[in-house]
Amino acid sequence: MIRFALAAPLALLPLAAQAQEASPGRTFSLPAGCTAYLTVQEESCTVSHHFTCENDPAGWQRRVTMDESGISYFGAIDAETQWVESFHMISGHSERLAPGATDPASFTDLTTTGVDTYDFQTDSAEVGTTRYVGQDRLTGETVTIDGVTLDQTEFAITAYAPDGTEMWTSHGREFISRDWRMFLSGTSTITAGGETWESSERPVDFIFPGEPGFLSVTPVHGCGVVLSSLDAGAAPPLSRVPG
Repeated sequence: MIRFALAAPLALLPLAAQAQEASPGRTFSLPAGCTAYLTVQEESCTVSHHFTCENDPAGWQRRVTMDESGISYFGAIDAETQWVESFHMISGHSERLAPGATDPASFTDLTTTGVDTYDFQTDSAEVGTTRYVGQDRLTGETVTIDGVTLDQTEFAITAYAPDGTEMWTSHGREFISRDWRMFLSGTSTITAGGETWESSERPVDFIFPGEPGFLSVTPVHGCGVVLSSLDAGAAPPLSRVPG
């Protein structure tokens, strides 16, 4: 078992220092007070575990994503799917939602009106303040993946550095689950550092408590494929979903 010393609120840096190995048969083990409800195997050679912790504010959800090397991302969203806190293992930087967003992200607005715009900032000790501006829109289409029905969305997002220059931009299609109040990655086009490339991180398998593969640390789909020539340390999040 891989055990992490999660606290409330989750201490990002101590968690990042824990064991990273992913091997067949090993599982991600949650600390006391946290309960996992879903594992998602994605086509991009990643596996994500979604869980809640009793000491978190109401509506918070946490996610740990793992690739073949171990943890690549972990963080938390609130009931409106705002990025409350994130830790990006590849780049080694953390982010926390800055107070006073110009236009907070709102899952409720998206599901009730069909569109949600946002303009918010995150603070990071490593990279400073990042401003995110964009929108999500329901396409009116639904898809069923591994027995789970999801609404499809279109998104566009741009990240700006502290001096206002554009860091990266991305657009594409993703999914939402109304029941779980979360976004799930899909396909996207990303432009950063003068390069543009495509990414596909669609969910393939939804695994629930008691089912084989629940909390597995081993991704099973799309592994061994080179996704981009861009230096991994400089890569931005590949979609509306942080990670």
